[in-house]
Amino acid sequence: MKTHQTHRTRPRQEHAHHRPRRLRTTLLALTAASGLLLTGCGAGEGSHSNTSNATNRTGFPAPAPAITSGGDNGSEQDGEQTGTPADKIAPSPDYLSTFALDVDTASYGYARRVLADGRRPDPSTIRPEEFVNSFRQDYDRPDGNGFTVTVDGARTDSSNWSLVRVGLATRTADDSAERPPAALTFVIDVSGSMSETGRLDLAKKSLDEMTDRLRDDDSVALVTFSDEAETVLPMTRLDGHRGQVHEAVDELETQSSTNLGAGVETGYATATEGLREGATNRVVLISDGLANTGDTNADSILDRIADERRDHGITLFGVGVGSDYGDALMEKLADKGDGHTAYVSDDADARKVFVDQLPQNIDLTARDAKAQVAFDPETVAQFRLIGYEDRKVADDDFRNDNVDGGEIGPGHTVTALYAVRTRPGADGHLATASVRWLDPNTRAPHENAGQLETDALHDSLSSASARFQVTAVAAYFADTLRSKELPGNPGLTELAARAHTLAKETEDKDVRGLAEAIDEARRTD
Repeated sequence: MKTHQTHRTRPRQEHAHHRPRRLRTTLLALTAASGLLLTGCGAGEGSHSNTSNATNRTGFPAPAPAITSGGDNGSEQDGEQTGTPADKIAPSPDYLSTFALDVDTASYGYARRVLADGRRPDPSTIRPEEFVNSFRQDYDRPDGNGFTVTVDGARTDSSNWSLVRVGLATRTADDSAERPPAALTFVIDVSGSMSETGRLDLAKKSLDEMTDRLRDDDSVALVTFSDEAETVLPMTRLDGHRGQVHEAVDELETQSSTNLGAGVETGYATATEGLREGATNRVVLISDGLANTGDTNADSILDRIADERRDHGITLFGVGVGSDYGDALMEKLADKGDGHTAYVSDDADARKVFVDQLPQNIDLTARDAKAQVAFDPETVAQFRLIGYEDRKVADDDFRNDNVDGGEIGPGHTVTALYAVRTRPGADGHLATASVRWLDPNTRAPHENAGQLETDALHDSLSSASARFQVTAVAAYFADTLRSKELPGNPGLTELAARAHTLAKETEDKDVRGLAEAIDEARRTD
C-alpha cells in the first residue's frame, strides 16, 4: 500500500496544529503492519467473504447518496455534490476508525422480545452492531489464539456508495475436555420484579441444566441480591457436589427491591475468595437490570471492585431477562467490566446462552482486543462505522495496551459494517483493517491485518454472499428501529422480503427469526 498526502482533508479541530503529520505517521505504521504476520494465525486475504452460501440475484435496494452540510465537525465534502438533504454521515478528515471489539447481542434479543409483545423498542436500546453480530458468519478461522481478518464489500447503484464489512474470527471452541477449568460466580437477581414468568424461573431452569453440563473440575458459586446481597453457596467444585448446587438453585425465591450494586460487589468478593489459579474466573450477572436501591450508577459500582477486575482478571458476563429490562445499566456494566451481555426470553434462548455459548465465555483467546480501519484518502471521500458508539477508542490509543479493549473467546466472530462513499472514478487501495490484542496468558501484544481494493468490491449488494446480505439487512433493520439515518434504507417492506428470501437460501433459523422480527415491526407501524 502506498502512502498519500492528506492535504485534501481538514484536520480535527482539536488537533489542527499537528494532525497532518501524525496522520501520515499512522498510515505508514498501518501500511507496515498490514504486511506482517505477527502471530501464528492465518492472514486475512481481504478480497471476499469466506462463505459458500449461494448468491441471490434478485436485487437489493441501493443506498441513496448522502451529503453532509457541516456535519459534526463543520468540514465540507470533497467530491461530487448531489443536493441530497444533510444526514448524520459526516466527512472523515483523519480517515481512521478505531474501536474496542464487542460481541454483545442483548440489544437484538431484547428488541425481538419487545416486538413479539406488539411494541416498538425504545430507540435508545438499539445498538446496530449487536444486531449485526447476532448472526453466523463464514470467515476463515486461525489455528491458534488471535484473529483472522476478512475485509470485503459491495457497491451500490447510487452515488458511489458501498457497504464494507470487516470480519474478525477466533479459533473454533475446543472440546469441553480441553478447555481450562471454570470458576463461575453467578450473581442472581431475586428482587420482586424477577417473579414475572420468564425471569427467575427461567434463570433457575437454565442454571440447573448448565450445572449438569459443566465438567467435574469446574466450580460454581451463587450470590443473590434483593435489598441486600448474600452468598448462598461459596465456590464449590462440582465433582461430587452437583446435588448441593441444584439444591441451592431450587431454593431461590423472589423478595423485594433491587440492590444491584451490592450484588455485583458481593459477587466479585465471592469470586476473589474462591479464585482458582489456572482456571477462567467469571462473574455472571443474571438480572432484569431494574436497579432501584443502593448504588445504581455503573461507574461507581465498578469502581468499588476495580482491584478485583485489574489484579485477578475477573470479567463480567451479563444475562438480561424480563419484558421490562434495564438495558443501559446492564450494557454499561458489561462493557466496563471487560465482558459482554446477552438477553434470554425463552427456553431456546437460555439453552443457547448457558449451554451452547458458555464454553466460549469460559475460555479466552484475546484480551483488550481493538480494531483500527484506515481508509485511503485517495479513494474514499466519506465513511461511517455503523454502531459501536459506546466502544469507540481514540485513534492514538490503538497500540496503547493500557487502554481497555474487548475480551474475546473461542468460536466468536466480530463484524463491523461501514457505509463508504468512494471518490468518483476511484481505483486502487480502499482500506486496511488491523486488529491488535494481548495474549490471554502472556499478555504479549499481537496484530494481524487485511486489505480491500476497489476492484474487489462486489458489483452490487445482491451479488454479494448471502452472509454479507444478512449483515446488511440486520444493520438496516436496526437503523429503522433507531433513527433511519443510513443512506438507502429501503424500509421494512423490502427488508422483510429480503430477509425471507435469505432465510430460505441459508436454511438458517436465526435468519428466519430476523425475518419474523421485521414482520412484527411492520405490524407496529
